[in-house]
Amino acid sequence: MGLTIQSTGLNTLKERFDVDLHSPDDVVIALAGNPNTGKSTVFNALTGLKQHTGNWPGKTVVNARGTFTHKSKNYVVIDLPGTYSLLSNSVEEEIARDFICFGKPHAVVVVADSTCLERNLNLVYQILEITNQVVLCVNLIDEAAKKGITVDCNALSRELGIPVIPTNAREGKGLDRLKDTLHTVSHKPITHSPVTIHYPPSIIQAIDELTPSVTDILGNSGLDPRWTALRLLDGDTTIIKTIEAYLGITLSDNETLMKEIHAMKENLIHEHGLDMNHFREQIVHSIIKKAEKTAASVVSTKENKRRDFDRKIDKVITSKLLGVPIMLLLLGLIFWITIIGANYPSGLLSKLFFNIEDQLTAFFNWAGSPDWLHGILVLGLFRTLGWVISVMLPPMAIFFPLFTLLEDLGYLPRIAFNLDYFFKKCCAHGKQALTMCMGFGCNAAGVTSCRIIDSPRERLIAIITNNFVPCNGRFPTLIALATIFIVGIGSRFSSVIGTLVILLTIILAVMITFGISRLLSKTLLKGMPSSFTLELPPYRKPQIGKVIVRSLIDRTLFVLGRAIVVAAPAGILIWVLQNIMFGDISILTHCANFLDPFASLIGLDGYILMAFILGFPANEIVIPILIMSYMSTGAMLELDSLSALKDLLVNNGWTWLTAVCTMLFSLNHFPCGTALLTIKKETKSTKWTILSFIIPTVTGILVCFIVAQGARLLGLV
Repeated sequence: MGLTIQSTGLNTLKERFDVDLHSPDDVVIALAGNPNTGKSTVFNALTGLKQHTGNWPGKTVVNARGTFTHKSKNYVVIDLPGTYSLLSNSVEEEIARDFICFGKPHAVVVVADSTCLERNLNLVYQILEITNQVVLCVNLIDEAAKKGITVDCNALSRELGIPVIPTNAREGKGLDRLKDTLHTVSHKPITHSPVTIHYPPSIIQAIDELTPSVTDILGNSGLDPRWTALRLLDGDTTIIKTIEAYLGITLSDNETLMKEIHAMKENLIHEHGLDMNHFREQIVHSIIKKAEKTAASVVSTKENKRRDFDRKIDKVITSKLLGVPIMLLLLGLIFWITIIGANYPSGLLSKLFFNIEDQLTAFFNWAGSPDWLHGILVLGLFRTLGWVISVMLPPMAIFFPLFTLLEDLGYLPRIAFNLDYFFKKCCAHGKQALTMCMGFGCNAAGVTSCRIIDSPRERLIAIITNNFVPCNGRFPTLIALATIFIVGIGSRFSSVIGTLVILLTIILAVMITFGISRLLSKTLLKGMPSSFTLELPPYRKPQIGKVIVRSLIDRTLFVLGRAIVVAAPAGILIWVLQNIMFGDISILTHCANFLDPFASLIGLDGYILMAFILGFPANEIVIPILIMSYMSTGAMLELDSLSALKDLLVNNGWTWLTAVCTMLFSLNHFPCGTALLTIKKETKSTKWTILSFIIPTVTGILVCFIVAQGARLLGLV
């Protein structure tokens, strides 16, 4: 074993895995581990801000890598996708396996959760079958101590024959020792007897007989022949393809080897009564038994009130009776805090921007600038940006940190658990609940998160339906209209009632998601739901400071920046269209009049429908476009309150039905430009991208038509 990088040269990692090395002396470290083991925390603690992200070549899976310096040596850390095994059941597992096999790192650091070591050891043993150059990082020792769990790392090191380092990456404990160990391992390869997994005797015999032939074929490639023989007997076609791709060694056309493998399989079937359809299950069972035995010898547990308390909480929040109501209560609480907290800073920002606008207007007048220049730059561009920032920034700065706190606490997997039953009924995947939650922040991020779903069919369903969840760009529209028309401005309980209205809107969105998922499963994407293992991580105290900073930078400022980039040209365009006249009517009004007959059928008007169309680049600019469109001067009023906004809308013919239909169409219409580009990137299909555009749009039109015509028939308006 003993895989080294020197034999491949600097270009190999670049060509195979798009990893740049600055020097032949760089030490390459692969970071592997199960999800929810703190692997990303270890990665961040080791590399700090010296990180870079991209995609693995030919894949849509994120490739994170970073560097650090220790004892005058430069270390390049590759953060492999979190995976439970290397048996290539998913793209993530294939990537992790291929980098360990063919990226030839100096060492593989496996990050394990000390609170559930047995499950983590499955991956450790699979990696040890490939390479000896492994360091086991037993993380979350603080969590284990709180739960009364003790891991004898010295005994575990003797059992595995590799260094075992206990760490608490959140607080930086054990990381210096980990760096020292990596320095030692990278300069002095680990030499020990290969770890023996006690497979059934018939399988061991087959491996022994096939290994010489595989050894001759692999030569000095560095790939372990016994592990390769096992994968070939298992019928793993992906390993054949990757060996041929990375090593240039032909296996599939090697008739002698294929005949030998076939003969051994026949022997296993007829002589030993082995069912080859369950070959992998026997392999996995053997590894699990080995991990179970090892964990039993090194892990000691005593009664712990904290662990019992966690279980009691889970019994309540994941129960069939209370699980969903508690989930809705928490979501409602987040919306209530967002609505209450955003009002005051939104007002302050609005006044600030309009004060700045007055100064800009005074400057343009002093400079003698033409009216058209003042109109484009101040009344079009600046006012649009002022509205977008004052309306979007406060709710995002509240919503994203609160939602991230739930993630950090460990609650999102519980949401997936609660909704798994409903998605299964729709023949969709339970993990769609997680991707749906990500869509609350940004639908493009929600689409990207669908990578966690292994099944291509179920992944497509999740991608297509993600847009039915309102993103943060649509929340200002929903909140403003709900407050103005449904609740009433100044009402004593307006914030509570507004929260309930938004919550009912979210429930409707989820119900539509279920319905469309079910429809797709019975028509375009027929199939049965696949099962999956869902880990409920322990509840952890959120790192509030880091959560706030991370959510503000990674989410709030990112989404706001995208909105500003799109809103700037949109504001200019609307001002121009409103001020270029054909006869006595502007181009904007001509367009609105053209759309008005169809728009009235679905409870809208031409200006509203045009605002949604022009808001295609980003949902955040729909309301600013609508406001500008309603102004006869082609500029926005100084809307420093919801009362002023209501007066503007009512004066342009709005009723409660208009507000409801606008909210429904905002909930169900085509994805924004960014989300649509992300869908094209993820699916690599024009067909599914077009369908992702058509399906929510048709749904929105039908829903609005039914509501509008129903209300009119009943005489409600």
